[in-house]
Amino acid sequence: MGNKQNFTPEEWIQVVESVMLSGIAVSAADPSGLWGTLKEGFASSSALKAAKVDANSNELILAAVAEFETSQGRSDIQQALRERFAGAHPAECVERSLTGLKKVSTILDAKAPDDAVAFKAWLCTISQKVAAASVEGAFLGFGGQRVSDAEKATLADIAKSLGTTA
Repeated sequence: MGNKQNFTPEEWIQVVESVMLSGIAVSAADPSGLWGTLKEGFASSSALKAAKVDANSNELILAAVAEFETSQGRSDIQQALRERFAGAHPAECVERSLTGLKKVSTILDAKAPDDAVAFKAWLCTISQKVAAASVEGAFLGFGGQRVSDAEKATLADIAKSLGTTA
């Protein structure tokens, strides 16, 4: 079973940061405005809360969720995100997120192979929930689509970066 002790401190921050990267990549692929961004952020945080009570969550997922519950954990994650996205535009945020997810995929395969598949699937689920959280391209609440083409492409890129299927 994988947990925090399987990783160096630097690797662990990257693993936990990947939870945020999976949502950020989708949000940055097709920015949704204020309300859409709030809905997408809520979808990401709801996925954390759901994982905490999900009987199918493995030890590694629960350890990552627990990291978000500590002030030190949140501070470390915020610092890692600030460093990753310093000076980035939305398109660069997508690429930097995908690069981070690919690196985490490699770390998970090496350090927690028994939990890697489930953790990566969880990251894909988070990105899918974020993509579906807000209607894209609507005007005054009319029209639009639940998941935009840019978000669909990013979901496929996330799956590819993690070495999973979309």
